[in-house]
Amino acid sequence: MLAANVRGFRHAKRLSQEELAERCGLHRTYIGSVERGERNVTLSTLETLALALDVSIIELLSKRDISDEV
Repeated sequence: MLAANVRGFRHAKRLSQEELAERCGLHRTYIGSVERGERNVTLSTLETLALALDVSIIELLSKRDISDEV
């Protein structure tokens, strides 16, 4: 769920992985691995991602309906 939500919110904001990574102070490959579900992120990274995407942590962790996609 987190992986798909990060990707979905990033796409909705029209950000590349590199742009999101810069906003978060993380490496682009780290963002890619989060979006593929290969990483377990820390709470602080989750907060950083939420702030960079301008969404709540709850939104990042909640199941989204296909109709939520912009």
